[in-house]
Amino acid sequence: MAISLKINGEKHQVDADPDTPLLWAIRDHLDMTGTKFGCGIASCGACTVHLNGQAVRSCVLPISVIGDQEITTIEGLSSREGKAIQAAWDELAVVQCGYCQSGQIMSATALLENNASPNDADIDAALSGNICRCSTYTRIRAAVKHASQTISVKEV
Repeated sequence: MAISLKINGEKHQVDADPDTPLLWAIRDHLDMTGTKFGCGIASCGACTVHLNGQAVRSCVLPISVIGDQEITTIEGLSSREGKAIQAAWDELAVVQCGYCQSGQIMSATALLENNASPNDADIDAALSGNICRCSTYTRIRAAVKHASQTISVKEV
């Protein structure tokens, strides 16, 4: 059955079972491999994408419930907050193994899009569902703060 999905601003037809998780539609049917499979039970955050601007776990979200909602993957992240987060990740050398980073970046971007000046508790809460097996949490938090400050400076 063909299901229409709006991903990164473009309409895509996915010929898959309606119960297919969004993660597999993105990766296997559309060859967008930036979103990672981690656990399959929405516990690790590696599969995080945005659904209408909110960070969601794509490994447990059936494509049949999405409808006309806008999906953004790491490949389509182009907001000023997303660009600031990606730049901060590079500047502060956040990545170690890198496997979780697309999910971390998607969650961090959703945070900044809703809270331009997060404190440590805000950052920890927003990223609590994203596991980093390399434990780069201190660098991740620093990068979110750096991105927030960078955005604030550009607004002045």
